[in-house]
Amino acid sequence: MDRVLLTGLTCDAFQAETDRKALEALRRLPLVPAAVQKFYEIGADRWLYCWNMAVSVRVGPDQYPTLYRILQECCEVLDVPEPELYLTNHPFANAFAGGVERPYITLRSSIVDTLNDDELYHLIGHELGHIKCGHILYFSVARVLMPLLEMLGRRTLGLGDAAQIAAMAAFMEWSRNAELSADRAGLLCAQNFATSLSANLHLCGGPHRLQDEGNPAAFLEQAQTYQDMNAMDSFGKLMIAFFYSTWSTHPMPVHRTQALERWHAAGEMDRILEWGRQRNAAPVVN
Repeated sequence: MDRVLLTGLTCDAFQAETDRKALEALRRLPLVPAAVQKFYEIGADRWLYCWNMAVSVRVGPDQYPTLYRILQECCEVLDVPEPELYLTNHPFANAFAGGVERPYITLRSSIVDTLNDDELYHLIGHELGHIKCGHILYFSVARVLMPLLEMLGRRTLGLGDAAQIAAMAAFMEWSRNAELSADRAGLLCAQNFATSLSANLHLCGGPHRLQDEGNPAAFLEQAQTYQDMNAMDSFGKLMIAFFYSTWSTHPMPVHRTQALERWHAAGEMDRILEWGRQRNAAPVVN
């Protein structure tokens, strides 16, 4: 498949408005600037980088070249500098991006088993979207400092329980919306909604011996049915969403699936791809 290269693409083209607003709200909290400063003071970014390298295999031209080729193509599509790519042994299908000063993406072995090559474009594009949108700093700060606050007490940064609770709630809200932006980046790399939909289905259902029987169209219908439930069911949905959002950094799979479908149905992917085609076709002026 010849993918359209989106040379000159900025994150503004695909970043969810809810992502921007939630990040602005997060930055305004008193705890966050102090946490960011402490993150740099203790060298946490370097710790995380070294830990990841110690437990993962670095992917390159001579090490899992299929994965490396997909990474290179996705970087070209999104116009992102190439981060380091790693593969680690883990039974839970997932991937993550890290490294504020030295970005990297780590794929878990089970996710490579779960997704086919086309679906991996969506996955790696998703992680590149986090890097392009500048999400990594705040993910890393929360990953390191929030657990430390629990262990060491709130005196670490001179703020009380209320400030920490507010910061965690704001982080969770932003994190869920950041995933919607990253999903759009994944779709821009896959450049096929059916592929991204299939990737979401397999990530939700997980790896198993019958995954070839999965039906992406039925999964999308399920997501639409969930959104269209009646008033009585809506109360249950509200309660589920409340408890889910209290603990989860990711939106519910059916919610993110329909959010991506709506963005695609609005013609946003086609608009960006057409912009890329026209930009690539434009004559070079010396």
